[in-house]
Amino acid sequence: QVQLVESGGGLVQPGGSLRLSCRLSGSIFSLFDMGWYRQAPGKQRELVAVVTPGGTSMYGDSVKGRFSISRNNAENTVDLQMNSLKSDDTAVYYCNARRLGTFENDWGQGTQVTVSS
Repeated sequence: QVQLVESGGGLVQPGGSLRLSCRLSGSIFSLFDMGWYRQAPGKQRELVAVVTPGGTSMYGDSVKGRFSISRNNAENTVDLQMNSLKSDDTAVYYCNARRLGTFENDWGQGTQVTVSS
């Protein structure tokens, strides 16, 4: 059974940086596309970034040029480096694992990111 454990959320000032990390256990990491999604109060969950086992990444329009996703296949982790944070980035951030070739998704418990002065 896949388990995803996130870390790294918190409070940061506008313009600051934060790094989120997620570790997968219970399955073979290379079988999954790994991603980050976020959900702000009153809004739908949206894609932040996703990275394939081979390292190809894709980003949501609102974070392009500011966020960077990376994965370490040896340690079963995926990180999200967030720079130039804005108040609009405030949300609960969820780690996602999607099994290749399927629509099967697993989710982490979520970590709060708050951007405020």
